[in-house]
Amino acid sequence: MADSSRPLPYQPGAVSLFFVAKAGVFAAAFWVWLLILVLRTDAATGAHVLAATGAITTTLVGVVLGIRMALQHNAAVRHAEVKKLLVDISWNAFAAAGNADNQGTVVPFPTGPADSEWATQRAGSDRVSAFDRGASGRDRGSNGDRRR
Repeated sequence: MADSSRPLPYQPGAVSLFFVAKAGVFAAAFWVWLLILVLRTDAATGAHVLAATGAITTTLVGVVLGIRMALQHNAAVRHAEVKKLLVDISWNAFAAAGNADNQGTVVPFPTGPADSEWATQRAGSDRVSAFDRGASGRDRGSNGDRRR
């Protein structure tokens, strides 16, 4: 039985199934009509071509719609599983952080260094502007010296 605390995932249903069934009914009707025409007449006529075209087209449409419905269903199930997994991961991380006795047992969420730490990582003499010319004399950016 489904867990009542979680909402049911979206699953393509009545509308998609209606169009698949409708295409199947039309395909069956065209195939029966073509069979009746073939058994009753000796020569091929325009009605034979129309019935054959309708039978093939509606069969292909039904197959394509059926495949699309199956893919939508699988995607909806996968999406629901991913959402459930993300909620479980975030809940477990939250619970682990709240239940930790000391800070050493919980892996903190990675954050970037503070603004004061950026300055200590690189000395001012090491900084190179993207607009300055390098040692080779080649222009490294659009510093306004372009020739047109």
